[in-house]
Amino acid sequence: MISKLPRWVWAGAWALAFVAGIVNVVGILGFEHQAVTHLTGTTSLLAAAVAAFDGAAALHFAAIMGSFLSGTVLSGFLIPDSTLRLGHRYGLALFIESLLLCGAVPLLNRNLSSGIYCASCACGLQNAMASTYSGAVVRTTHLSGMFTDLGTSLGHALRGLPADWLRLRLCFLIISAFFCGGVAGAWAFGRLGYAALFIPGGLTAITSISYGTWLSCRRPATAP
Repeated sequence: MISKLPRWVWAGAWALAFVAGIVNVVGILGFEHQAVTHLTGTTSLLAAAVAAFDGAAALHFAAIMGSFLSGTVLSGFLIPDSTLRLGHRYGLALFIESLLLCGAVPLLNRNLSSGIYCASCACGLQNAMASTYSGAVVRTTHLSGMFTDLGTSLGHALRGLPADWLRLRLCFLIISAFFCGGVAGAWAFGRLGYAALFIPGGLTAITSISYGTWLSCRRPATAP
């Protein structure tokens, strides 16, 4: 059961889930109609392509999965601790995510699948970057775990068992943020096309710079 979450965890979880909601809806509405923030559906599509002996499609879906995995590997290299802790490595990870999302725009505008790979890599990086805090699993690019935890906690409450209300609030926060990001992303895609990805790219860049500045201000001044 979660005992306490600081404000920066709440704010960070909401912002990252909002970003993921935008990215995923742009991928779904784009020319390939491909979800990029999670791999469950992509794995099924790969299985179907293999069963149909469709080598080109199988290679494409495998590349999406490999890109997501590459993002998680990069996150593991940059952030060796799986528990959320304040540190400059998060700022660097967010900045790289911003570069990947912005770099995907010109590729997608040319209907190149490499744009999907860039976006998928960015989502893998983000999802691995936010892992656990105070025993709470914090995933910001997909909602299956959030809905599972939400339903389990509600079931416990209905049975009269102690409910983890802080966990419930975290689930509602991430689900609502992802949904709001999807609404914003769909609206932006209808007006900007793939340039809508500049929105999450800009948000992650601003967050990276703000986070680094905030950490620098918190660092104790050294004596001359």
